[in-house]
Amino acid sequence: MSRTLRVIDGDTASAGPAPGETPLRIAIATNDMEYLGAHFGSAKKFAVYEVWKSGHRFIEAHEFDNVTKQKGKHDDQDDKITPKVEALRGCALLFALAIGGPSAAKIVKAGVHPIKRKEPEPIEAVLEQVQVMLNGTPPPFLRKILGTFDKPSFMDDYAQESV
Repeated sequence: MSRTLRVIDGDTASAGPAPGETPLRIAIATNDMEYLGAHFGSAKKFAVYEVWKSGHRFIEAHEFDNVTKQKGKHDDQDDKITPKVEALRGCALLFALAIGGPSAAKIVKAGVHPIKRKEPEPIEAVLEQVQVMLNGTPPPFLRKILGTFDKPSFMDDYAQESV
């Protein structure tokens, strides 16, 4: 069984991204809503945020009763992964301590890019790191997600060499 809590805010314009800036929706695997501290399959909750260059906001939390143990083995008779993949719809990134190959393949197929972290860390720190990525030069996978991925022009190299 899973539950979803959504935040409804009637005044979203005052604390949102700049006009024309599309926020990035991310999910964080957590057990306590304070730390990124869970493996994908064993996460009791996903905290979902929208992040943009100058801020972020909490959107929703998904809670799961039926989770796997953090041993890397899953019970084939009881599908615990599909509800989690469905809860990630609309997210661009998932931060987790670990994720198995079959689970990673399912979320990538759903359009979500998994990012594994080695150690637990505060959710606030993860949100700040995403903001830094958005303000700097995002990695290619993130530029593609944001729709700002420019293909290199070989003509630019040619023009510089002939000058």
